[in-house]
Amino acid sequence: MAEETRMGRGTALIIFLMVAPAPFAHAQDSSRSKPENSITVYGGERFGGSLTDSTGNSSVDLQSGSSFAMAVDIGLDRGTQLEFFYSRQNTSVTSNAFSPQANNVGLELNNYHLGGTAFIEGEVGRGLYVMGGLGATTAKSKASGRNSETFFSGNLGVGWMVPLGRHVGLRFEARGYGILISNNSAVFCGGTTGCTAAIKGSALFEGEVLAGLSARF
Repeated sequence: MAEETRMGRGTALIIFLMVAPAPFAHAQDSSRSKPENSITVYGGERFGGSLTDSTGNSSVDLQSGSSFAMAVDIGLDRGTQLEFFYSRQNTSVTSNAFSPQANNVGLELNNYHLGGTAFIEGEVGRGLYVMGGLGATTAKSKASGRNSETFFSGNLGVGWMVPLGRHVGLRFEARGYGILISNNSAVFCGGTTGCTAAIKGSALFEGEVLAGLSARF
């Protein structure tokens, strides 16, 4: 009888040791699969961007220059995030068609996009990911008396994230922007100053490289 009691206790102990880790392991898996949010501040360089002046068929170019961006990413599941993305570039417009007074006119471009990110390895916070978004771009001339312009725009890109810890990470990205322009339209006009340029073309394309620091939570 005593022998049977010892065998019963031994069997119960083995079953307990097999079952006990299960809740702990489930808790770990739940923690890893919890959606991750982040806020990222970027610095970068944007380049490209050319249209055609409709009066003389001369090229109207945007100068390359530094850029600033911020992204707020909200976790949807283990591998994807909803992204609110803002970026700004200070540049200037140049063309052989412009007068010396109008050439090198300062221009500020602000992009406001809603989109998302998808991590290729299936886990937010590390490795390769792709992103994209749609929204609007406002272009503001720094010449006095000129109206700002707003255009429909979007971005697509690819990035790589390096986790520096549980709550910090580095992001490196390359993004391409497309800005839809009304064909044969005058831009940056003022009531008494006329318009800076009359352009033709349906879209303006730019490229950008970015490096950012993310706060993860």
